[in-house]
Amino acid sequence: MSGIYFTNTFARGFGTYPLTGRECEEAIASATDAGFRAFDTAQMYGNEADTGRALETSGIPRQELFVTTKVEPDNYAPDRFLASVEASLQQLKMDRVDVLLLHWPPADFKIEPALELLALAHQKGFTDHIGVSNFTAQMMRDAKAFLDIPIAVNQVEFHVLLNQDTLLATSADTGIPLSSYCSIARGEIFKFGLLADVGKHYGKSSAQVAQRWILQKGVSINTMSTNPANIQANFDIDDFELSSEHMASIDKLTAQNYRIVNKTLVPFAPDFD
Repeated sequence: MSGIYFTNTFARGFGTYPLTGRECEEAIASATDAGFRAFDTAQMYGNEADTGRALETSGIPRQELFVTTKVEPDNYAPDRFLASVEASLQQLKMDRVDVLLLHWPPADFKIEPALELLALAHQKGFTDHIGVSNFTAQMMRDAKAFLDIPIAVNQVEFHVLLNQDTLLATSADTGIPLSSYCSIARGEIFKFGLLADVGKHYGKSSAQVAQRWILQKGVSINTMSTNPANIQANFDIDDFELSSEHMASIDKLTAQNYRIVNKTLVPFAPDFD
């Protein structure tokens, strides 16, 4: 449980996909009220400007915020990459982001040219840290070997219904932390009574149990909701700890291998481990 993402404040981030416009701004306002200080956006989401407005309106000092955005694959060309990052910063109303990610591996899966551009963005001061998203275990190892600067995170689909033991092991081997999206499997977890039963033991909901399991795996979390009560509940997962027995029982749910983001949804996705 290490890395810049894994601090008391930033281990729980607010994801903004697929929110746009007023809905996005209102959700971020509720998230800041709940205590969230880490926010995740992307060029592909079309909501960087909405995120920037909401964070500016919040009045929270920039140094207390942790903002992640991602470069979309269409901008991996050398003549587009840095310009796209500058455009993202303008929309976010920031001179830098805390972490800049490659949103997906390049379509040809040749990661080195895009990683070079990511490192250049860091060199130019556009971002404090760099990272990747949706990288396979082998890509994590290759990126680690290729870059001279640390990789802050690999943001991946991670929840109780998907076995990601290979990525967890690779994270441990490479020192590249994982961060989750689809943290409650877009509601699919509610079909499994085990989580509710475990939750009764701690006075917590199924969603809170599922997220706590992720944290105890050493993975930071991104969750999204537009309901203020749910947003608050998503933040309030630090006041309990799942027992080893409960962790082991929840581990068994990963045998479902329920993957949301696959080649059907994203045709250019890699063959995940």
